[in-house]
Amino acid sequence: MTHAMLKGSNVPLEATAVRAVLRWTPGPDVPEVDASALLLDVDRRVRSDEDFVFYNQPRHPSGLVRSLGKKRLPDGVTDSVQTDLAALEPAVDRILIVASTDDVPFERVRDLRIEVYDATAAGSGEALAYFEVRPETGAETALICGELYRRGEGWKFRALGEGYSNGLIGLATDHGISVDETQGTDGTDGTTGADGTDGTEEAGAGSATQASGSAAPQASPAEPTQPMQPAYGYPQPATPAAPAYGFPQSASTQPAYGYPQPAAAAAFAPDPNFRLPPQGPQFVRAQ
Repeated sequence: MTHAMLKGSNVPLEATAVRAVLRWTPGPDVPEVDASALLLDVDRRVRSDEDFVFYNQPRHPSGLVRSLGKKRLPDGVTDSVQTDLAALEPAVDRILIVASTDDVPFERVRDLRIEVYDATAAGSGEALAYFEVRPETGAETALICGELYRRGEGWKFRALGEGYSNGLIGLATDHGISVDETQGTDGTDGTTGADGTDGTEEAGAGSATQASGSAAPQASPAEPTQPMQPAYGYPQPATPAAPAYGFPQSASTQPAYGYPQPAAAAAFAPDPNFRLPPQGPQFVRAQ
């Protein structure tokens, strides 16, 4: 029998593996919806960025949680995530099933619902449960549709419908995901969401910021160099600088051991345009 669920209600799951399906009705002004999953511990935090399964990281390293991708059907569009509950390690306490858009509010998504199926049953079968997901404000760009969670030796599914107006980024950072803060969800520089970053994803494939290829500045022979402070205990060139404490200095031009000299250091000066590559999942779709 299929359970029609209300927000906050739960049902026990006897299936050892389940398929969570997001379903909605497409239209000219209806955005694409993406399904993703977060594997959380008892503190409701991810253990690492690998515990985030989404479009740029569609498979958990364990292989036990994975995206099945979108399907266009006569009565709507679906995006699904499948989970092998029986084989998950005990450290995974619950799995959030999330719907998100590319910065388009869910008030424009029609007929969104989540359906839970027994993934071990032959054929598509009948849904174990379904929940009509309705955003609370309509401004949300990410929704936790439901969660699979441990109860004793078994698992349950709870209908949630909790939303984030700052999208997948806000939801991910709330649960411990490291998100890059240099790319917008549309791939342009800028920040969006609560912590500002690209839409995150990202846990995942994304476009990393490239270091500048400009040549390092070279020291001019005509430019005078500044006298160096003498290194303790080593012969120094004859300069106006004060001698190293307690040792007479020679007129040797041999540089202090292990320290680059001004002209040489300038050749290896850091490129001022260099930027570190982004960290964490990238919420920019791979081209």
